[in-house]
Amino acid sequence: MPPMEITLTELEEAINFWRARKPSTGEEHALSPEVAALAIPYAEMIMNRRRTVDVTGLPEPARAAIDEWQRARQAAPVKS
Repeated sequence: MPPMEITLTELEEAINFWRARKPSTGEEHALSPEVAALAIPYAEMIMNRRRTVDVTGLPEPARAAIDEWQRARQAAPVKS
Protein backbone atom coordinates (compact mmCIF):
# COMPACT_ATOMS: atom_id res chain seq x y z
CA MET A 1 0.00 0.00 0.00
CA PRO A 2 1.50 3.39 -0.96
CA PRO A 3 1.91 6.00 1.76
CA MET A 4 -1.19 8.07 2.38
CA GLU A 5 -0.71 11.11 4.53
CA ILE A 6 -3.36 12.84 6.57
CA THR A 7 -2.98 16.37 7.89
CA LEU A 8 -3.54 17.46 11.46
CA THR A 9 -6.61 19.40 10.33
CA GLU A 10 -8.03 16.31 8.59
CA LEU A 11 -7.39 14.23 11.68
CA GLU A 12 -9.27 16.82 13.74
CA GLU A 13 -12.16 16.58 11.25
CA ALA A 14 -12.17 12.79 11.61
CA ILE A 15 -12.22 13.06 15.41
CA ASN A 16 -15.09 15.55 15.29
CA PHE A 17 -16.98 13.29 12.85
CA TRP A 18 -16.71 10.40 15.30
CA ARG A 19 -17.52 12.59 18.32
CA ALA A 20 -20.75 13.67 16.60
CA ARG A 21 -21.61 10.14 15.53
CA LYS A 22 -20.66 8.46 18.82
CA PRO A 23 -20.57 10.99 21.69
CA SER A 24 -18.76 10.23 24.92
CA THR A 25 -20.77 8.15 27.36
CA GLY A 26 -21.31 7.64 31.05
CA GLU A 27 -20.38 9.74 34.02
CA GLU A 28 -16.74 9.29 33.09
CA HIS A 29 -17.43 10.63 29.56
CA ALA A 30 -15.66 7.68 27.96
CA LEU A 31 -14.55 8.20 24.38
CA SER A 32 -15.82 5.94 21.64
CA PRO A 33 -13.27 3.39 20.40
CA GLU A 34 -12.86 5.39 17.17
CA VAL A 35 -12.15 8.69 18.94
CA ALA A 36 -9.79 6.97 21.36
CA ALA A 37 -7.91 5.36 18.45
CA LEU A 38 -7.53 8.71 16.67
CA ALA A 39 -6.59 10.63 19.82
CA ILE A 40 -3.24 8.87 20.05
CA PRO A 41 -1.85 9.85 16.63
CA TYR A 42 -3.40 13.30 17.09
CA ALA A 43 -1.52 13.84 20.35
CA GLU A 44 1.69 12.44 18.86
CA MET A 45 1.42 14.84 15.92
CA ILE A 46 1.03 17.78 18.27
CA MET A 47 3.83 16.67 20.58
CA ASN A 48 6.20 16.09 17.64
CA ARG A 49 5.03 19.19 15.76
CA ARG A 50 4.13 17.17 12.68
CA ARG A 51 1.74 18.53 10.08
CA THR A 52 1.05 15.14 8.50
CA VAL A 53 1.21 11.45 9.39
CA ASP A 54 1.35 8.36 7.18
CA VAL A 55 -1.96 6.56 7.69
CA THR A 56 -0.45 3.21 6.67
CA GLY A 57 1.78 3.36 9.76
CA LEU A 58 -1.11 3.79 12.19
CA PRO A 59 -2.66 0.97 14.21
CA GLU A 60 -5.61 -0.80 12.55
CA PRO A 61 -8.34 0.82 14.71
CA ALA A 62 -7.13 4.31 13.74
CA ARG A 63 -6.84 3.36 10.04
CA ALA A 64 -10.36 1.90 10.09
CA ALA A 65 -11.79 5.05 11.72
CA ILE A 66 -10.06 7.24 9.13
CA ASP A 67 -11.23 5.04 6.25
CA GLU A 68 -14.85 5.20 7.39
CA TRP A 69 -14.65 8.97 7.93
CA GLN A 70 -13.23 9.41 4.42
CA ARG A 71 -16.00 7.28 2.89
CA ALA A 72 -18.65 9.33 4.73
CA ARG A 73 -17.00 12.57 3.64
CA GLN A 74 -16.93 11.47 -0.01
CA ALA A 75 -20.58 10.42 0.14
CA ALA A 76 -21.75 13.70 1.71
CA PRO A 77 -23.32 16.30 -0.59
CA VAL A 78 -21.08 19.24 -1.43
CA LYS A 79 -22.06 22.46 0.36
CA SER A 80 -22.41 25.47 -1.92
